[in-house]
Amino acid sequence: MSRHRASEPEDDQTTMFPRVTDEPAADASITSVLPVVPADATTVLPVISTPPSPRPAAPGAEAQPSPYAPVSPAPQAAAPVSPAPVSPAAASDETTYLPRISDETTQLPRIAKPAPSVATGRATATDETGLLGAIPPAPPPSADEPKPSPRPRWSGEPEPPPIKAVRAGEKNYRSIHSEYTRTTFGSVLRMTLRGTGELMITVGLVILLFAAYEVWGKTAIVEGHQSELEQQLNWGEPVVGAPTPTPSPSVTGKPKPPPAGQPVAKLYIPKLNKHWVVVQGVTQKDIRYAPGHYPNSAMPGQEGNFSVAGHRNRATFWDLDKLHGGDKIVVETKDMYYVYEVAKQRIVLPSAVEVVRPVPPTMTAGKLLTLTTCNPKFDNYQRLIIHGTLVHEQPRSAGPPAELAGAA
Repeated sequence: MSRHRASEPEDDQTTMFPRVTDEPAADASITSVLPVVPADATTVLPVISTPPSPRPAAPGAEAQPSPYAPVSPAPQAAAPVSPAPVSPAAASDETTYLPRISDETTQLPRIAKPAPSVATGRATATDETGLLGAIPPAPPPSADEPKPSPRPRWSGEPEPPPIKAVRAGEKNYRSIHSEYTRTTFGSVLRMTLRGTGELMITVGLVILLFAAYEVWGKTAIVEGHQSELEQQLNWGEPVVGAPTPTPSPSVTGKPKPPPAGQPVAKLYIPKLNKHWVVVQGVTQKDIRYAPGHYPNSAMPGQEGNFSVAGHRNRATFWDLDKLHGGDKIVVETKDMYYVYEVAKQRIVLPSAVEVVRPVPPTMTAGKLLTLTTCNPKFDNYQRLIIHGTLVHEQPRSAGPPAELAGAA
């Protein structure tokens, strides 16, 4: 029978909670302490009384344990529980008895369970596991349970050689892998081919890196130096409508060229959308980052042959072979613009220095322009020559010529 539920509603002894009676007992001792209130489940307080006398059991019925029977406490020191003093009139009510704990330090009794025959795991205290139930012992292993098969050993053919050195002669030892590493004609040939292939791959990568530097690396370097040369010119912006400067009658002879490596003029090729600052001199140092003016040739706009040399890289005369007859080339100085027209293109040997003479072969004397560079691209065993003649000139104060409209 459950401790929290009675088999019959009238069985008051098996009820844990106090029974609410219809009318409280009229006793002067009780009413003198607590007022008599109407019968209501929320207003009647339980009366602590002495344990009631047990009911006589019915004939033939099993004896049931009383809920008020004392429970064996755990083996701990606890203060005794004493019932509170109650009036004699309250003792007649059997449903109002509750044990009273007189000491706050008194511990509640624990439910004692018999210890199991076999204890497993960490739970060994029976008083702590009594509310959850005892942990049964693990079942014995079954003899029919299949066991995992052992890892199969390598069964390939041939059997692997032992990992150890073997004796070779009386005092020497050799590796068991010496048969695979000994020098033979085939091994030498394979090593030679492998080394040659790796060397060729390395050389190819170096050549590719050098070509990339020549094409893109030098372009960035040349453009940077060109910007510096433009700042060195310091010509300023021309004043539109200003009078054109005229040479003094007392000044005779040709103008003196600037020192080597210093800017001379600006060279524009509108068809290629390119322009450069031309420096004085054609040595390797002079033309490293800019086209160079041949020192013994004429200056821009003068009678003779204004000759300019430049490298065949992407930053300079890379596409000079695209110029043909009728294309325009503009030269800008501090005071004037000179417009030349391409007259001829030809390829000569490096020894053909006559192309920079005042009057080159197959050309008529006058105000001429000659551009020279290496040919073909990435080589220099030939020279590409462009000849032009002066067709127009105008002062800078009049603005740029029409050929430079939209040019860089």
